[in-house]
Amino acid sequence: MKTTTWRQGWMGAVLALMLPVAGLAQPAAEGAKGVKEIELAHRFDLVRTEALQSLVDRFNAQSKDYHLTLTRRDWQQGALPHLMILDGEEEERFLAGKARYRALYELMRTAGVPLQTLRPPVTMTRKPVDAQGRLLALPVGLTTPVLYVNRESFRRAGLDPEAPINTWQDLQHALGTLFDKGHACPYTVSEPGRVMVENLSAWHNAPVTARRGRTEAPAFNGWVQIKHVAMMASWYRARYLHIFGRGPEAERRFADGECAVLAAPSASWVAFRRQTGLDVGVLRLPFYEDFAGAPQNTLADGASLWVAAGKKAAEYKAAARFVAFWLQPENQVAWQREAGYLPLNRAGLLAYQSDLLGPDLENVRVAVAQLTNKPATAQSSASAVVGSDKVRRILDEELAAVWADVKPAKEALDTAVARVAPPAVARR
Repeated sequence: MKTTTWRQGWMGAVLALMLPVAGLAQPAAEGAKGVKEIELAHRFDLVRTEALQSLVDRFNAQSKDYHLTLTRRDWQQGALPHLMILDGEEEERFLAGKARYRALYELMRTAGVPLQTLRPPVTMTRKPVDAQGRLLALPVGLTTPVLYVNRESFRRAGLDPEAPINTWQDLQHALGTLFDKGHACPYTVSEPGRVMVENLSAWHNAPVTARRGRTEAPAFNGWVQIKHVAMMASWYRARYLHIFGRGPEAERRFADGECAVLAAPSASWVAFRRQTGLDVGVLRLPFYEDFAGAPQNTLADGASLWVAAGKKAAEYKAAARFVAFWLQPENQVAWQREAGYLPLNRAGLLAYQSDLLGPDLENVRVAVAQLTNKPATAQSSASAVVGSDKVRRILDEELAAVWADVKPAKEALDTAVARVAPPAVARR
């Protein structure tokens, strides 16, 4: 597997931007006659579907031997697709039991096609990475939570939308002003468990697991997590914070102008820019000043492109060519602009720094700055224990009990830990 060397996750790649770029080697032409049909299944929303279709159309236009067909379906319905973009529960079901995939690093090596990606940083989800740090799948849909603000709402409340919001206390002051000026929904959060526990912990270099012999057990009920959830509960009671569940409702309320501030995935920037007339700003997450070393770094998670096992050699060659095509500089830039996801290689990192593309990729700039704010530690790295859809659902359920004033913050987090605890996850 050919990679750009990283000193520490995306930070190493940023520091390596002055190094020369190695061109993508092109595989030899396929000798077999006839066009080979390859299926790529996904469950993206409309915005990302359009971006993906554009990428597939460009690939098909330059491919004489292969034709890639894009389908929006469940991978479990019918024959296993050659390629699948999976996230959340779908990905977890796919990875359960007997291996259904062909490892990406092995696929590319066998096809003789360089895998021009960044080395997976420890701040990235571990699902598409093996114990040796090699890519099992291509993480095409990476995001990290950021803060979005409706600048016009701030102006109407007499707030300066360009004033920094560094700490949670800064945000509380802004929300109080918005509320006092009649704003019914000052703040909302998409994916509360991911933002308020998982990334809040990494951002403050607080552990989410504890060692038990050779295993790791959940331990996201420490002081910083309790403090934050308790503070969010006080905001909820004061009507500063509104929670709309696990689905996309929080983002819709923000996009409709109902909520003034939103914590949500960095990729949501694209939909806000294209589908609304809002003047939207994107900021990094706030932090608590009284926690030494904060802010640290946030975490990257999202959908990955998996290659199915049991396919023909010629089909694998086509899959390898498509992966290489996706990683070409112009396609990396287009994917970031059209889908909003984080860069996968040096070309993508260069794009968000350019004066020409910078305004379109403001979300990527803020996201990468968060992810690389400081070199990741063992406590601020992605965890196999916490970073799953199942755990986030448990967190959201327990947090809902806090919003309903059924449980205090500590009891809710203690209960979530107890629900996640069996079985402990072996440390790799």
